[in-house]
Amino acid sequence: MFGLFGGGNSNNKTQQPQAPVGGMPGGFGGMGAAGAGMDPQMQYAAAEQELEMVTDMFTRLGDACHKKCILQKYNDEELTKGESVCLDRCVSKFFQVNKEVSDKLTKLSQLSASA
Repeated sequence: MFGLFGGGNSNNKTQQPQAPVGGMPGGFGGMGAAGAGMDPQMQYAAAEQELEMVTDMFTRLGDACHKKCILQKYNDEELTKGESVCLDRCVSKFFQVNKEVSDKLTKLSQLSASA
């Protein structure tokens, strides 16, 4: 799958995510074309905020999956097969839930904006 922590598929194919995280154009909830009309200071502030959000998400992902999948006693320098599979599934589920929540929030936001 993602192979973020050294686990994942053993083939050398690079896999692309199915949809951008956050389900919005521009990747992690990025501004996409909407940022084109903003002044440079606002674009910079938005980019900084987006970077902080991505960094926070990555930190939470690493902490949660490490706590769940990696044994506290390190017997080997390499991940075990079980750890690798667990990390792969954990990362996949983390992104899936993140996307579903983002899609739901986007839908709710659109409904409240149209009302």
